[in-house]
Amino acid sequence: MSKEIILDRLWALEDSPYRDFTANLIPTVEKSRIIGVRTPAMRSLAKELVKHYPAEAMSFLEELPHYYYEENNLHGFIIEQLKDFDKVMQYTERFLPYIDNWATCDTFAPKIFLKYPEETLKHIKQWITSKKIYTVRYGIGVLLSNYLDALFKEEYLTWIAKITSDEYYINMMIAWYFATALTKQYEATIPYIESKTLSPFVQNKSIQKARESRRISEDTKKYLLQFKL
Repeated sequence: MSKEIILDRLWALEDSPYRDFTANLIPTVEKSRIIGVRTPAMRSLAKELVKHYPAEAMSFLEELPHYYYEENNLHGFIIEQLKDFDKVMQYTERFLPYIDNWATCDTFAPKIFLKYPEETLKHIKQWITSKKIYTVRYGIGVLLSNYLDALFKEEYLTWIAKITSDEYYINMMIAWYFATALTKQYEATIPYIESKTLSPFVQNKSIQKARESRRISEDTKKYLLQFKL
C-alpha cells in the first residue's frame, strides 16, 4: 500500500459539509488542503494500517512534509498506535515541526507518554522553549493533559508562566492551562492570578475559561473577576 493508496483511502472518507466546517475552524490551513474526514474515521484507518500494513504505515511516517491536513492527522494517529516509547518519541520529535494548525496539534496524544512521565517531561521542557508555534503549544498541551492530576508539581506552573509570546495559538493554550489548573490545583494556581504577572490576554482568558467551568464554585468565579486586567 503506497502513500498514493493511503491518500485514496482518505479521499474515500471525504465528507464535503465536514470539510467546510473544518475549514472554518482552522484558518491557518488553506481549504484546498482539507479533504474533510472525521477524526474517528482517521483513527480507525491509522489502527488498520499499523495492524495490517505495518511496513506501509512506517513508510508513511517518513513521507514528511505532507500536503493535506488529514495526512498530518493520520500521521499523528499512526504514531499513537506504536508501542515502543523511544520510537514514539523519535517520530514525535520529527513530526512536531511540520504541525501547522491547532487541531492537528491538540488531537495528537500518544497514551504511552503517561507510562513514561519523567522521560516525557524532558522533552516537554524542550518543546515549550521551541521557536515553532505549535511545538510550544504541543508541550503546554501535554503538560495540561498529563500533569495536572497525580503527576502535578507546582514548578510546572512556573514553566508555563515564564513563556512569553505574541502568538495567539500559544497564548490561548497558556490560558487553557491556567484555567484547567484552577479547576484541578486551585491553591497552587491562584497566586499566579492574584499576582497579575501573566500577560493581560492570558490573565483575562484564564479567568474567562475558569469561570465557564462547572468545576469552579460561584463564589470562586466572583472572586476571580477582580483580577481581570
